[in-house]
Amino acid sequence: MSSTSLLQPDVLSDLTILITGASSGIGRATALACAQAGAKALILLARSLDSLEELSKIISSTPNNKTITITQKCDIQSSSAVYAAITTSLTTNPTITQIDILINNAGLALGAPSPFPELPLSQIDTMISTNLSGTLYVTHAVLNVGGTNSMLKRKSGTILTITSTTALEVPPFPGEAIYHTTKAAQEAFTNALRTELQGTNIRVLAVRPGVVADTTFHKQRVGHRKSEYDDFMAGFEPLVAEDVAEQVVWVLATGRKKERVAVKAVDVVPSAQRMLYVIDKTWNERNGVEDTRMDGEGKEEDGGK
Repeated sequence: MSSTSLLQPDVLSDLTILITGASSGIGRATALACAQAGAKALILLARSLDSLEELSKIISSTPNNKTITITQKCDIQSSSAVYAAITTSLTTNPTITQIDILINNAGLALGAPSPFPELPLSQIDTMISTNLSGTLYVTHAVLNVGGTNSMLKRKSGTILTITSTTALEVPPFPGEAIYHTTKAAQEAFTNALRTELQGTNIRVLAVRPGVVADTTFHKQRVGHRKSEYDDFMAGFEPLVAEDVAEQVVWVLATGRKKERVAVKAVDVVPSAQRMLYVIDKTWNERNGVEDTRMDGEGKEEDGGK
């Protein structure tokens, strides 16, 4: 690891962190980053248990690893599944009795470039149920589960949601109406919840990634059509999931060092992405960087923007 890395050992020591959509993309990278930063325990939720168990093995086999991992297969579209997974997680290991940090990461975009009237209702339902309802269900559970050790009873903890720069600016291309709506709703919920939780030390934060490559998110967004993916990524250097994960750890570590400080929201974007819809397509040529292209088909995504 280079000297410029934000992932300093032990900045998250003694903390139990729950991450949704942890099987791939930003969620997976964030789990690895939190382990490297010394988290006491990671509760990892996703639909793919095999991928979670593989990730758990990677973390446990890392030299000098101190992080306990608890994996739970969970479709966050179901409130009962969410409550069951979180309740079980807090009774699996006697040393893990509370959740200190929640990272709402699970999310997806479907149907691009089809405009809203042409989207199948099933895709609309899936995006709303995952991106919005799932975020609400997990946050509700984390605040309440654990009895006297719940985040709400302790009046302490951090809720960080991975939203998107799309939440703040209307996308200039078709196929983003529902994704934009759900991400804007996440921002609204984050702001309202932060206000409702006054009288506690619970921080409510947002990290907004721009374009992120090397995840299944954008591949799934365009239906795994290679030509559309390659055209979108051509000419500029997008973020990778690890870039976002480092910023998440920095935000969390900043609040850990100083209780009075909260990095309320941060945008993490490629240098070439000047605004949501203004991307410098001469970046790669000017900086000697090769275009990012789709390799393989990928698998269904639980996280990554």
